[in-house]
Amino acid sequence: MLDIKRIRENVSEVKQALDKRAQAGLEQNIEKAILMDEKRREVLAEVNTLKAKRNKTSKEIGSKIKDGLATDDMVAEMRLLGDRVAELDSQVRGCESEISELLLQIPNIPHEDVPSGGVENNEILRTVGSPKKFEFEPKPHWELGESLDILDFPRGAKISGSGFPVLKGEGARLQRCLIDFMIDLHTGSHGYRELRVPYLVTTESLTGTGQLPKFAEESYQTERDDLWLIPTAEVPVTNLHRGELLDWEELPVCYTAYSPCFRREAGAAGADTRGLLRVHQFDKVELVRYVAPENTLEALEQITKEAEAILNSLGLTYRVIKLAGGDLGFSSEMTYDIEVWAPGVEQWLEVSSCSSFSDFQARRADLRFRRGENQKPSFVHTLNGSALALPRLLVAIMETYQQADGTIEVPEVIQNRLGLSVISNQ
Repeated sequence: MLDIKRIRENVSEVKQALDKRAQAGLEQNIEKAILMDEKRREVLAEVNTLKAKRNKTSKEIGSKIKDGLATDDMVAEMRLLGDRVAELDSQVRGCESEISELLLQIPNIPHEDVPSGGVENNEILRTVGSPKKFEFEPKPHWELGESLDILDFPRGAKISGSGFPVLKGEGARLQRCLIDFMIDLHTGSHGYRELRVPYLVTTESLTGTGQLPKFAEESYQTERDDLWLIPTAEVPVTNLHRGELLDWEELPVCYTAYSPCFRREAGAAGADTRGLLRVHQFDKVELVRYVAPENTLEALEQITKEAEAILNSLGLTYRVIKLAGGDLGFSSEMTYDIEVWAPGVEQWLEVSSCSSFSDFQARRADLRFRRGENQKPSFVHTLNGSALALPRLLVAIMETYQQADGTIEVPEVIQNRLGLSVISNQ
């Protein structure tokens, strides 16, 4: 959530920065928020004047009552003054509620280093490795998975509908080993503390990270309990310290968590949905950090490198992309996407999105820290990154390490965990 004071005092600057997002309706919401803020301040000024008058008059009437000089008219006037104060207080609360609703609809301001425009303006920062060349025609992962009996799409659809695949045998074990490998690397080498988090969260939690109210249609809700299935572990992990005041010495806070993720993918019609490319339930390992504001960009680079470390260990070809303003997520100020090359489908597939959010999420979730005993509390800066998302990582491994006989070589770094060097149907 943006600070209304920042908007009020830097209207042109805020509008210009949000222009990078190339999103319709933002200026209109900003103007509405400014007008409502002006109204709130006008009413607040009046109510403060009346409260001062009421306090003064109350003392005078109290003195006159003691001396037996108070009149009914004085008491009646006092009641009218109190009624007017109550009415104005209600107006202030109404203004504040409407301002909050408007601010919840306004996305984060892109960082000054973020390019303007849409996806066509995304900047490829680096490509690591080269697409593998085969002496045979590489197969897509769904053909490999079905022939090896490690992926079952028809039975997943029978159970839950399309977009809910079943992993079987070595496919399920491969995914479990990859999760363990990533968690062990992040906790053992990257300094993260592992969490096991709830997969159902409150409306307040989803609002805190920015999924609500804007993306309600993308999420699964259990209406009876007013709980939501998490779209990513970012939600419960970021909200872990919601409403708390952290000490300076506690920063940076670094957490990693595995979770299943649930996304309706509303609006994804027309996208490539075959195989594991777009599913409604998938597994992911997430990295979350709370940092002091001056350390945000350094932390973003670190998280990105930590996600890249997984791909380097697995020997996969990938590229890192800085997203333009129009391609940023709602809460993000800057995002690096990491895309891995999948030779069977001949596509670059996003397996990680590493983002800094400045104090945008912290304002919504009331995440603050204090630099010293007598210092005023400040909002932390939050960051997160997928490290990594499993479905497309599996796609890249299966398609990159496939062999001419239809088997799949297991990346060396996880052979001991899996207990296999080759996945076959033998």
